[in-house]
Amino acid sequence: MGLSTHVLDTMHGCPAAGMRVTLYRTAGAQAELIKRFTLNADGRNPDGPLLDNATIRVGTYRLVFDVKGYFDARGVALPEPRFLDQVTLDFGIANTDQHYHVPLLVSPWSHSTYRGS
Repeated sequence: MGLSTHVLDTMHGCPAAGMRVTLYRTAGAQAELIKRFTLNADGRNPDGPLLDNATIRVGTYRLVFDVKGYFDARGVALPEPRFLDQVTLDFGIANTDQHYHVPLLVSPWSHSTYRGS
């Protein structure tokens, strides 16, 4: 159970290893930092779930993915300003006894997400 994420780089067809991600708990316009982390070789949090059963709560959350920094580090030459800089996903957790998986498929020009399993 808990909360997890997984990022795939659709431009290169691989996990987004090295991408920086930030997780917040939100309440209206307020955002409380929960953690910052860098994705491992599989495009996942190296420490496992972002929130486990003991820390997940009903409420709203935000994941911020540093897309610009990731593609810069990969040496992708793109015009400035970038089409995508940070991808921000706001989502809600209504049931803490279920697993919430928030995958991101991303390129320098597009992104897609869904509630995974």
